[in-house]
Amino acid sequence: MDNAPPSSPTTCVVGAGPAGLALARAFRRLELPVQVFERHDAVGGLWNFDNPGTPLYESAHFISSKTLSAFPGYPWPAGTPDYPSWEQVRDYLHDFARAYELNDVITTGCGVESATWLGDHWQVETDRGELHRFDNLVCANGALWHPNMPEFDGEFGGDIIHSVDYRSIDDLRNRRVLVVGAGNSGVDIAGDAAIAASKAVLSMRRGYHFVPKHIFGTPADVFADQGPTLPARLEQLFFTALLRLTVGKPERYGLPTPDHKILQTHPILNSAIFGHLSHGDLTVATGVERLEGNIVHFSDGTSGEFDLIICATGYDVAVPYLDSESLEWKQGRPQMLMHLFDRSNPHLFSLGFCEGDGGGYPIFDEMADAIANTVRLVGRADGDPPTRWTRHLRSASPQTRPHTKLLNSSRHVNYVHLHAYRKALEHMRTDFGWRPYQADEPVLDGTGSPVGVAGG
Repeated sequence: MDNAPPSSPTTCVVGAGPAGLALARAFRRLELPVQVFERHDAVGGLWNFDNPGTPLYESAHFISSKTLSAFPGYPWPAGTPDYPSWEQVRDYLHDFARAYELNDVITTGCGVESATWLGDHWQVETDRGELHRFDNLVCANGALWHPNMPEFDGEFGGDIIHSVDYRSIDDLRNRRVLVVGAGNSGVDIAGDAAIAASKAVLSMRRGYHFVPKHIFGTPADVFADQGPTLPARLEQLFFTALLRLTVGKPERYGLPTPDHKILQTHPILNSAIFGHLSHGDLTVATGVERLEGNIVHFSDGTSGEFDLIICATGYDVAVPYLDSESLEWKQGRPQMLMHLFDRSNPHLFSLGFCEGDGGGYPIFDEMADAIANTVRLVGRADGDPPTRWTRHLRSASPQTRPHTKLLNSSRHVNYVHLHAYRKALEHMRTDFGWRPYQADEPVLDGTGSPVGVAGG
């Protein structure tokens, strides 16, 4: 990087999880100098089970299917199940980095302590005490590292943990377990409790629509992706009828009635919960009202005794190496154009702080490509970015949200509809003369076949 010609803008990427790896490949694709700092000892971010603070647990699997969750040009190996385990995701990411020689631009075991904009460059200080100078900064440190722990009235006589501290089904054996929160992780953990605990209860403040992982033998996201594009209202009616046909009403399993229409919140994708509820190995309670010794009182007036409460209550987004004024925030989420470009500083970017209605890795690759093209456009920090681009940052308001009205929650502040998002990206490519997006060619093995994880 230090030997790069003066005309080449330099870029620092914080984090070598899936987003950071996509960025490293995109920058190398355009032959732009880039340096990625990863505070853990290996690439892969939260998919490394031994990383302190990872939200992984032994039974964790991909929520989206492998079909829609591979990096373009780098397929999963033959024999990978529809929903890979965390070990398979970890190996896939490690081998992806090796296949594209990304480790050459990644420094592991080196975190970023601070990144300060000094008007004509970023000064980046690492936890090794080193200072580095860069033209551009990309925040890709992930959104699942800072657990959101709720406060309860009263005192509990057993153990209370956040789901980030849950690791193994063995932690639940012969215990009376209450899981608070019905997101995808909460439902997974409740399923583990249904198998191992002496008592398993899932506390839900509201009803949700539960989607099985397969619909007519096809992964649910693939089934939805392959279907016709429908107006929002017809799409809701179709999927409501489909769930009634394939699963039945939630109330049939003891689940509360959803207080919103399907597609108004991120889906809960889980097939096992229906069996656990049908067998009576798992029951459902309303929201927690207060704690009293080992007794938990619920909002509907019922109560139960428990030894362990696991709070699957989500995570806060944080960018701890930037001062609070460097980014605009809304309900705890950074606000940037297309969730990529800072509106006030053309040399500040982010990737990985939004969520969408589909697999993450393919859209990460397109987002990373957009950032790399923009870095080439804005150039070095000691120069002047094109006026047209700075005007675009201030005034553009592309439509990337789903047409369906989403629940008013912090999780949905940065939620995007991937079809609309890709359409907005294509408009930007045309407007600013970027080359059309084209994924890397597949990496081939000795037989001329695409490779994925080693041994695939």
